[in-house]
Amino acid sequence: MRRWLANPWGRPRFLLAFTLAYLAWSIVPVLIAIRFSFNEGRSRSTAQGWSTRWYWGDPELSVWHDPDLRLALFQSLRLAGLTLAIAVPLGVALAVGITRWRGRAAKPANALALATLVTPEIVMGSALFLVFVNLLTFVKLGTVAQLIGHVTFSLAFVLLVVRGRLLSIGRVYEEAAADLGAPPGQALRLVLLPLLWPSVLASLIIVFAISMDDFVISAFLSSGAGTDTVPVRLYSNARASATPALNALASLTLVLTLVAAGLVFAVWRTARRRRGATASAVDELARLGA
Repeated sequence: MRRWLANPWGRPRFLLAFTLAYLAWSIVPVLIAIRFSFNEGRSRSTAQGWSTRWYWGDPELSVWHDPDLRLALFQSLRLAGLTLAIAVPLGVALAVGITRWRGRAAKPANALALATLVTPEIVMGSALFLVFVNLLTFVKLGTVAQLIGHVTFSLAFVLLVVRGRLLSIGRVYEEAAADLGAPPGQALRLVLLPLLWPSVLASLIIVFAISMDDFVISAFLSSGAGTDTVPVRLYSNARASATPALNALASLTLVLTLVAAGLVFAVWRTARRRRGATASAVDELARLGA
């Protein structure tokens, strides 16, 4: 007992119990919310059987038949897909450029690019709103403004993940490719990008989850009910006399995020299996040398 009190964190059983308690505290409320999304009645606090009424069964109040809830889900998916298509390629290019940049302005530029990570989202959302309303008036509030906000906020996360991978790789493979006669573009395409795939796939998951979950920027840059996302719609209706359809909408968002993460992971596993568990840039260098 005295030894445990001297160093409680050194006991594996204590750490296991602490981990399980944390997981329970994080997951159980979500499971409860999902359970009530299958309620047969209108209560969100009392179990009343099992039904898919609030997903598609109710002809007026279910997620599929309520136009506001359905539009919110589609708007979130639209923004998440467009943000993926824009933010991830831009973030990868930005990470490669900043990491390989040599000069006096390299460090200030890197710090400025990561400023979004330490900027409160409420500041980012209000700043973008003021810019679009007072300065860039040709950008109307709505989907386009929300997309610009999501891309702006997500770029720093892609930069952080990909840059960490770049720093761990180093410059040896690119230099070896250059020694074998490969121009910079070919070395980037055949050597560096295959090595960056794990970080790119991780960035896809992170950006999708951030975009689907974003509330502040989406709310500031929304033009009305037609461009409300799932988090905005949940916040707007949660305090009203809401039905379990809100639980169903939140559950669908969670499932879609998990499915997206699972698909990305499956693509990564498939690509790794095709390349082989020990595949590395040496294969690409050998091909360049041949």
